[in-house]
Amino acid sequence: MKRAVYAGSFDPVTNGHLWMIERGYELFDEMIVAIGVNPDKRATFSVEEREDMLREVTQHLPNLKVTSFENQFLVNYARSVGANYILRGIRNPSDYEFERTMRYINSDLVPEVTTTFLMPPRSIAEVSSTMIKGLVGPEGWEEVLKKYVPPAVHCRFMQMAS
Repeated sequence: MKRAVYAGSFDPVTNGHLWMIERGYELFDEMIVAIGVNPDKRATFSVEEREDMLREVTQHLPNLKVTSFENQFLVNYARSVGANYILRGIRNPSDYEFERTMRYINSDLVPEVTTTFLMPPRSIAEVSSTMIKGLVGPEGWEEVLKKYVPPAVHCRFMQMAS
């Protein structure tokens, strides 16, 4: 049984995240999408809202599990849920450097959990939650945002703006 954890803040979930989730779902027998709660980060959406958005945009993946965790290293969380893989995305050289370092640290901590990397298509490679939040506000943002987030997420931003 190949069980993987794909973790992130998902604040908000982007088309890049969705691409990673769908590819991971194809590759592994079981996929867990886990929101890592970082108390030092100010979130736009609550953990519950992010879980709801993730469930809505992944409803076409029936065996996917959406959850959250906090105050744990990702690799320890993965071990605690019986995952033998961590799925991570690499969008650019700085992601590569960071993820490579984390892969080695994770391997030192829990050698039986393997980190697997995927590179998204160029059209969504630079999309991040931070970039999405930075697009909101200027004239025309509503149309621009549609290119980078699933419809359910776009709807949440529209609700916040009204």
